[in-house]
Amino acid sequence: MEPVVTVGLDGSPESLAAARWAADEAARRRLTLRLLHAWPLLSPEPAHATSAVDQNYWAKRLVHTARAEAQARHPGLTVVGTLVADDPHAALLKAASESEMTVLGSHGMGTVESYFMGEVSMPVVAHAPCPVVLVRGAGKGRHGGVEPGPGGRVVVAVKLNGSCDGLLDFAFHSAAAREVPLMVAHGRSVPLHARVPWGVDHQVTEEMTKDAQHELDRLLQPWREKYPQVEVVESIRLASAAKVGVQASEGAGLLVVGRRAPRHSGATHLGPVAHAAIHHGRCPIAVVPHD
Repeated sequence: MEPVVTVGLDGSPESLAAARWAADEAARRRLTLRLLHAWPLLSPEPAHATSAVDQNYWAKRLVHTARAEAQARHPGLTVVGTLVADDPHAALLKAASESEMTVLGSHGMGTVESYFMGEVSMPVVAHAPCPVVLVRGAGKGRHGGVEPGPGGRVVVAVKLNGSCDGLLDFAFHSAAAREVPLMVAHGRSVPLHARVPWGVDHQVTEEMTKDAQHELDRLLQPWREKYPQVEVVESIRLASAAKVGVQASEGAGLLVVGRRAPRHSGATHLGPVAHAAIHHGRCPIAVVPHD
C-alpha cells in the first residue's frame, strides 16, 4: 500500500479539524490522505438503495463531505474514503500499522475525552506503531475560535538519557516541510543537594546546564547535518521536562513528544512529558513511538 496519512472521522468538530490538518500535512509530505470512519453497526452494502433506506447514508455523507473539502483545499491531493464495520479502536490501530501517521481529533483542556463511542484516543496513542497527532477543534485552544494552522515553529521535547532518533527525525522532517524553525526543548529537575535555604546553588545549576548543553549539541549534530535548511533553536531549562515541553509549545504550530514502545502487547506507557502535552498542550501534539 502506498504511504498514507490516516485521519479518524466521527463527525465531531474536533475530527473535522483533524481532517483539515491531516489534509494539509498529507499535501505537505506528498502522501495520500485516508479518511477513516469506523462503526460496529455499519450495515452490509445493499445492491441498490436510496438515501431513504440506506442505513449507511450518514456515514457515507460524512466521508464524502470531508473528502470534497480536502480536495478543494488541495486540488492535487489523492484522497480515499474508508468505511469499516469494526470497533473504532481496533480499526484505527489496524490503519495505523499501514500509515505514516495517524491523526485524531482531541477535545479541549483536561483530558483526552471520548472519541467515537468510547475512550479511543488514548489507547491509539499508546499502541499505534506510527506517530499519532492529536488536533484540537476550533475554540478549544487558549485563544478560542481559531483552528490550528501550520504557522509557528515546531517544538520537540527531548531527553538525553536514551535513543530518540525516531523522535528527532520526525521533528526535523516536520520543520523542514513547513519551512519553520525547530525548537529543541530539554528540561531537567534540580536535585535536592543543589537546594539551599535561599534558593539553589548556582555553581551546581551552572554545571548542570553546561553538561546538558554539551550532550544536546552532540545529540543534534548529525541531524543538523542531515537537515541543514532547518534553523535550530535550543532551550535548556532546569525544571521538570513535562513543564518545559508544554511551556515551550506556546504559540507553536506543532509539539512533538516521544513515548516508549510497549514491551508487551497489553502494556500502555505514556511518560509524564507525553501526558502533560496531551492534557495541556495548546497546539497539535505529535506522539512518536521510539525504543
